[in-house]
Amino acid sequence: MGKDLVNAVFSPQDRVAFRQRVRSCVDVLGGMLTTEVFDAGSPMTGLEIEINLVDADAAPTMRNLEILADLGDPRFQPELGKFNLEFNVPPRLLAGDGLGDYERDILDGLRDAAECARKCESRLALIGMLPTLVPEHLVLGNLSSGDRFTALNSEIVNSRGDHFRIDIEGAERLRTSSDSIAPEAACTSVQFHLQVAPASFAPIWNASQAIAAVQVALGANSPYLYGRRLWAETRIAFFEQATDARPDEFKAQGVRPRVWFGERWIDSVLDLYEENVRFFPPLLPEIHAEDPVAADIPGLYELRLHNGTVYRWNRPVYDVAGGRPHLRVENRVLPSGPTVVDLLANAALYFGLVSELSVAEDPIWERLSFADAAENFRIGARDGISAVLRWPGRDRTPVVDLVRTELLAQAHAGLNRLGVSPAQRDRLLGVIEDRCRTGRNGATWQTAAVCAAERRGLSRPAAIREMTQRYVELQRLNEPVHTWPTD
Repeated sequence: MGKDLVNAVFSPQDRVAFRQRVRSCVDVLGGMLTTEVFDAGSPMTGLEIEINLVDADAAPTMRNLEILADLGDPRFQPELGKFNLEFNVPPRLLAGDGLGDYERDILDGLRDAAECARKCESRLALIGMLPTLVPEHLVLGNLSSGDRFTALNSEIVNSRGDHFRIDIEGAERLRTSSDSIAPEAACTSVQFHLQVAPASFAPIWNASQAIAAVQVALGANSPYLYGRRLWAETRIAFFEQATDARPDEFKAQGVRPRVWFGERWIDSVLDLYEENVRFFPPLLPEIHAEDPVAADIPGLYELRLHNGTVYRWNRPVYDVAGGRPHLRVENRVLPSGPTVVDLLANAALYFGLVSELSVAEDPIWERLSFADAAENFRIGARDGISAVLRWPGRDRTPVVDLVRTELLAQAHAGLNRLGVSPAQRDRLLGVIEDRCRTGRNGATWQTAAVCAAERRGLSRPAAIREMTQRYVELQRLNEPVHTWPTD
C-alpha cells in the first residue's frame, strides 16, 4: 500500500496544487524520456507477496503489528487489514539460478515470519482470498494502523458518497455491501516487477495485457468468499467493486473505475500517466518539498503517489535506485499462493512470455483486439483453468490447449533470452504444463476439497474451514498444487 503520509486531511487548495504538480511531473517525465538518463541495463525483476494470518481454526487473526514487531525484518510490512502482511522480496536478475535464488529467499523469509506468527498463535496462509472470512472480519476497526490506510478509506468513501455494493454471480451469487474499503483486505495477491528501458515499456505492457487472461486462468486461487462459491478468481471482481469510488451517477456517465484493465494498447509509458491525469481525481493530494522541474534526478513524488491510487492490473512504475531513474511494469494479476513453487512457476511463465512476445515481429497486440483482451481477462477470472479464450488464429480455444501448444514454447524461448538456467526453466514451466494437463490449480483444488467434505456430510462452513486448514498444512510442503490430494 506504500508509505505512510505526513498529512491525512486535505483541503480544496491541496487538490488544486496537487493536480498542478502531477501535471508538472508528467511533463518532466516526458522530457526525460528523450534523454539517456534512465537505467536501461539488465532487466531486474522483483516480487511482492501478500499473506494472510490465520489461527488453528483457519480464521483470520488481527495481529500483524505484533508479528512484525517481533520479526524486525524490513522486507515485511503491514497491508490493509490487520490479518495481512506484505513480503517485499529483494530484486534480482533471473539469469542463471535467479528463480532458484528467489525460491530459497522466499522460503527462508516465510520460515522466519511463520516462527514469529506462531508466538502470536497465528499461521501464514498464501491464498487469493481467505475462504473463512465473513463480513464481520472486514470492518473499519480491522484496518491496519497508519494514516495512509485511514486517509485512503476516508477519501474513497467520501468520493463515493454511498455504501460499496458487491454483486458477484458465479457458481453461486453474493450480494453484500460495506461502508468502508475494509473488504479490500480480503484480496491478497502477488505482484511481479520487470524493469524495462523506456523504448521497451509499451511492448512489455501490451504483452502483459494480452496474456493477463492466461495468467489469471491458470493461477486462479480464489473460488470462495463469505461461504459462497463464486468465480475461480473472485478476487478480480471483488476488488473492482469493493474500492469503486464512483457514485452510481458517475458510472452511468461512463467515468472510468480506479480498478481498471484499461481501454487501449499504448505507444509509450506517457500514455498511461496521461490517462491518470485526465481520468482520475487525486485521492491523497500530498505535496512533496522537491520541485520536479529543478531536480537533476527528480523523484516525481506526486506522480508516484497518484499512480499508486489507480489500480491497473498492469501498472507503470517510475522509481529511482542508486541515483538513476528507471521504469518498471508491475504485474498485479495473480493471487497469492498456493505454494512458493507454484508462485515461481507463474513468474517463469509471465517473465518468459512477455520477454518473447514483446520482441515478436508480428506483435500479439496488433492481432488481438483490446476489447477481446479485456473480455478474455474477465472470462479467465470467472472460469479459471476451464476458460475458453479468443486468440488470433484460433478464434475460441481452451486456455490449457493454447498454453500447451503455443505459449509454453514462447515462454521457454523468453526465459532463454533472459539467460535463465535450463534446469530452472524446465522445472518451473513443467509445473505449468502439468497444471494444464491435470486441469488442476488452486481454485479447482479448493472446490474439489470442499465438495468432498460436503459429500461426507459437513456443512458448508465446516467444509470450508476443514479445506482451509488442509490448505495451510499442504502449503508448507511446497509441492505444486496439482499434486495435492483432495480427500
